[in-house]
Amino acid sequence: MIGQRGATQGTRVTRVRTGGAAKGGRDSEAAAPHESSVDVTRQTDKDSLAVEEPFEIRLSWADGQGRRVEPLAVTMRTPGADFELAAGFLHGEGIVRAAEDVVELTYCSGPEEQEYNVVEVRLRPGLSVDMEALRRNVYTTSSCGVCGKASLEAVAAIGCTPLEAGPSLDAAVVAELPDVLRRRQSVFARTGGLHAAGVFSATGDARVVMEDVGRHNAVDKAVGRLFLDGKLPASDAVLVVSGRASFELVQKAVAAGIPALVAVGAPSSLAVDLARTFRQTLVGFARDGGFNVYAGEERIA
Repeated sequence: MIGQRGATQGTRVTRVRTGGAAKGGRDSEAAAPHESSVDVTRQTDKDSLAVEEPFEIRLSWADGQGRRVEPLAVTMRTPGADFELAAGFLHGEGIVRAAEDVVELTYCSGPEEQEYNVVEVRLRPGLSVDMEALRRNVYTTSSCGVCGKASLEAVAAIGCTPLEAGPSLDAAVVAELPDVLRRRQSVFARTGGLHAAGVFSATGDARVVMEDVGRHNAVDKAVGRLFLDGKLPASDAVLVVSGRASFELVQKAVAAGIPALVAVGAPSSLAVDLARTFRQTLVGFARDGGFNVYAGEERIA
């Protein structure tokens, strides 16, 4: 719950259903082109929508000229776990490395109507920020959240290294993880409109599950929770996502030290290249009791 808003809101909807050939009418072959040959019913009902609102991350830090506050990024997100979202994003971009780098996270108060949609992250003294470089490397869209520059060199530049061997993963556990994630998607169950990301143990126990209208945001929220709890790198964990595996999602998992990523959908070519470069296990099309392994097959038992 954020301020007076939550992750869902009610709305009225007209449900339209079509049936078979209309009774008592002319034969469908003889019907005029503009006339319907099927029964159409309409019913006014209530429905739940996933909330989508703008979210701005501002950085606050001290330099030689005093304390500075600068906006870094804006994305569209579902309210909830906003501090985790901000922390996870900053970690994925290499701006912060440990929980101690963040002194405080606060909502920006004041005359702004969007005060609960703006979070200020206060960094520890001595942590330098190159805002121009950050802005060159970050852009936003409402469909994919906040994305980083897509190159293997960029991932290494923010301090990522090849992942540790990590635990062995039982194939039966891997196949079941998407179903476990789905059962924990409470907002999706009400709206059908959110992505999910969950961090699990190698034995399939859920550590944290987050939902958001943006798949990148869901991952940032999950990783951000681990970051704020001081549980990164998560070298014994598996990241599970409800959609496809893009380059940016693999990047965020690599930055978090997570050795395996399981996706319900397909991976992209660059996601596979990145996983192989950093020795991550990448699983796609995990559904109906099976899955494809695109990288790091040696971890699957």
